[in-house]
Amino acid sequence: MSNVKWEVDPDHSSVEFSVTHLMINKIKGVFEHFEAFLSLDPNDVTTMSIQASIDANSIKTRQRQRDEHLRSDDFFHVAKYPAITFQSTNCVPAGERQYELAGNLTLHGVTKPIIFHTVLVGLNKDPRGRERVGFHSTASIERNEFGLSFNSPLETGGIVVGNEVSIELNIEAIKID
Repeated sequence: MSNVKWEVDPDHSSVEFSVTHLMINKIKGVFEHFEAFLSLDPNDVTTMSIQASIDANSIKTRQRQRDEHLRSDDFFHVAKYPAITFQSTNCVPAGERQYELAGNLTLHGVTKPIIFHTVLVGLNKDPRGRERVGFHSTASIERNEFGLSFNSPLETGGIVVGNEVSIELNIEAIKID
């Protein structure tokens, strides 16, 4: 089989992140609006390529004031950088149904290479007969490498917001005819 096109189903997918707060707890968030298109041969996942775009303004952490601060120029500066993008460059096997998906992440106007540790969860047909593929991917970035360096020192030492950001993607895509 040759490569076929797939579109990510945003109703059955998620783009999530977590970061340490006050050096004692992880705060989680999501981006509610995103789109992605894949090209892959499901019999050879190493053929996968992906192009994705996330609406930075759609960030949600379940706390309105924090979300507004994250949208400000202290963090994402969504007025100037409305999109977060990812373009894959290659995909290599890393175990049974596991892959290392490399690509370029552009965040806050800065582009850096990133590797997503990706698991092929499965292939199936939905009740309407459409072919679907599912992936679970994780990665981490250092936010200061992307110009997201805002922070405040704590009285007892340390900082308010951790530098390492964990990213978790649960992706379900539909084959495009």
